[in-house]
Amino acid sequence: MDNIIQVRNVTKSFREVKALDGVSLDLERGKIHGIIGRNGSGKTVLFKCVCGFMTPTSGEVLVNGARVKAAKAQENIGLIIETPGFIGGKSGLKNLLYLLALRGKRDLSTAQNAMRAAGLDPENRKPVRKYSLGMRQRLGIAQAIMEDPELLLLDEPMNGLDNQGVEDMRRLFGQLRERGKTILLASHNNEDIRALCDTVVELDHGRIIARIGEEIEG
Repeated sequence: MDNIIQVRNVTKSFREVKALDGVSLDLERGKIHGIIGRNGSGKTVLFKCVCGFMTPTSGEVLVNGARVKAAKAQENIGLIIETPGFIGGKSGLKNLLYLLALRGKRDLSTAQNAMRAAGLDPENRKPVRKYSLGMRQRLGIAQAIMEDPELLLLDEPMNGLDNQGVEDMRRLFGQLRERGKTILLASHNNEDIRALCDTVVELDHGRIIARIGEEIEG
């Protein structure tokens, strides 16, 4: 089995509170893996440990066999963690071009194609501050996918989307899986999880309380 993410007995503590408590996961490449749980269950903290935004108190996380280093986002990962932040006075396209420029890239077609894939018009000059919540969420998804990463960490990516937006994103995520991408998806919506995910882990108070899917063992 080719596991892209390996979480090894990870605990993350904030003073007396354990946000994660001995979590272990092996997540196979090329699948959509769901993480479910109530607010405060540890989903977002787990995502931040996987991408390097947080350092586990104990245990380790490996991505592509390499240990995730503290305070360093891993290469080739697209992220939506919490509410996407953008420059309100700039258009969606200019926001994406700015983010590309920060990484030393100036590829107009990359930003345009990502917006189209997420259901946005790159020619729309409306500033992001005038976007609806759903449009802002679509732009966050465009940002996550625009550099064609092999791994996507999507924390509640359907927030703010109407029914059509949800269907559009389900279709997009399915297409990405068909292209061999791996998606780690957190959602409070059981319908999204059922429609999309190959495996599912349920967290509660930082501990895994249920696993669904033969690819996740332990």
